[in-house]
Amino acid sequence: MDSNNSSLKIENRKKRMAILLFVLPALLVYTIFIIYPILATFNYSLFEWNGISKEKVFIGFENFKNLLYDSTFWLALKNNVYLILVSVFVQIPLGLIMALVLLSKIRGKKILNVIYFLPFLMSAVAIGLLWTLMYDPVNGPINKFLEFFGIDSIHWLASNKTAIVAVLVVIVWQFAPFYMILFKAAMVGIPEELYEAADIDGANEAQKFFYVTLPSLMPTIVSSSILAVVGSLKTFDMFYIMLGGGSGSATEILGTYMYKQSFINFNMGYGSAIASMMFILALISVILILITDGLRQRRESLK
Repeated sequence: MDSNNSSLKIENRKKRMAILLFVLPALLVYTIFIIYPILATFNYSLFEWNGISKEKVFIGFENFKNLLYDSTFWLALKNNVYLILVSVFVQIPLGLIMALVLLSKIRGKKILNVIYFLPFLMSAVAIGLLWTLMYDPVNGPINKFLEFFGIDSIHWLASNKTAIVAVLVVIVWQFAPFYMILFKAAMVGIPEELYEAADIDGANEAQKFFYVTLPSLMPTIVSSSILAVVGSLKTFDMFYIMLGGGSGSATEILGTYMYKQSFINFNMGYGSAIASMMFILALISVILILITDGLRQRRESLK
């Protein structure tokens, strides 16, 4: 009996070692390229450093204190909040609508599939340059279309009132297909028996959507919300390409402000503090979303 137990323990130990050996390379890569940079960023935020010289002056949490009184930081955070709201309440519903259209019985679904998915295949640089030409105040097709109705030409990317909205439209156009793919895959996986039971109960299409499709999509909606929030907080490329890093400070976001402080002003410590705040805000947002979803699941289980 003891020999069987010992052999079983040895076998289990070998299995654990095999699992560890398979996981170790991925864990090593994750540690080097994800965990270490995060810890290094927090470390740099505690220093006054230009990012070039070897000398670093330890100042503790002074950079974080300065952020509290930095009006540009709060303005950039406000713009990121706008981006989060648009991503969650425009991009995700639009992706869901697009997925519903592709799974419906309308004609030309293959063509729509290509049209919907095309923006997501394009690079951010190409999209930024394309839409910069679209918004051109003189020869841009958007202003030409407005002039046809007697509306004066608008300097979309030069005005602080319209620049944020103009870029947000582009970001929605670029990333809505991504959420379309997620929702389409999730809806294909919903058991057909649920819809058959709803048909037997006499449910119409709207009722089947709200009582079968939507509840089944909640895990995907939660995952999409997390991706939208985190992606919105770390956005950089489109604002930098289309606005050159911000049309003044009015259209600054955290990503562009961090870049300017770190690589233009050579204030690496302050830029690292901004990056650390971006990470903290993303972490808090994800935790809040997961807690909210957990409460929702608990409430549904008690019904």
